[in-house]
Amino acid sequence: MLQFLCSAAQLQCQAEWAPLPADSSGSVLFAFPAAGAPGPLAGPSEWHRSFPIAEGDRQSPIDIVPSQATYNPNLTPLVVSYELSASHTISNNGHSVMVDFEDCDDKTVISGGPLEGPYRLKQFHFHWGTKTNQGSEHTVNGKSFPCETGHEHTGMNRLTDALYMVKFKGTKAQFDNFNPKCLLPSKQDYWTYPGSLTTPPLNESVLWIMLKDPVYVSEKQMLKFRKTLFCNCEEEDGRIRMVNNFRPPQPLKGRTVQASFKS
Repeated sequence: MLQFLCSAAQLQCQAEWAPLPADSSGSVLFAFPAAGAPGPLAGPSEWHRSFPIAEGDRQSPIDIVPSQATYNPNLTPLVVSYELSASHTISNNGHSVMVDFEDCDDKTVISGGPLEGPYRLKQFHFHWGTKTNQGSEHTVNGKSFPCETGHEHTGMNRLTDALYMVKFKGTKAQFDNFNPKCLLPSKQDYWTYPGSLTTPPLNESVLWIMLKDPVYVSEKQMLKFRKTLFCNCEEEDGRIRMVNNFRPPQPLKGRTVQASFKS
């Protein structure tokens, strides 16, 4: 599995790509534990009780230290293509806001870089915090991505304007003709390393690609994310804001972070 990561202010977007041909039966989407296992209120520090792999050797996210990354001249530029009609739905799964894609013709794919073949876009979702200095899962030199207030990311408006439709857990709405390129910076230098899912089941089967340059969203746009809720409208605690839905950085444990660019 491939996880493609870009950061926007204190918002972090993760996209899941499946190798072609895509096998939906083997795809693992962003999810917290099933009923009976530790949920989001238990916190990531408790996940190891039900998922021992939480203390494994290649867990994610990590703190990326650029000065310690290894430049690899064989890492070619990423090639990303999108078909507008592939975006399908936007939903609130109780842990994040997610946009799903249906691409039967392999028109929304990524290739190049550390990849041995093309990968098809399956979904992307977001992590964010309550403050302007937190929200991202991966960090750089120990810091989350700060918010640049007052700058409206116009391409993001289509997404943030749809969040009211998925305010509650379990809600879903049509979300057609969205171009994910608005989530990408113009320059696509990146780091890459072997890691894991950042939520249970925490499978260590992920190749991470993290773009170096962030894109920016406004505080006004961030407030729309913070108005979504962890719960549905019928639950007793149905007004718990969906914020701080990120796992802290995990130990690197001897792994090498490679860079496509020279520091």
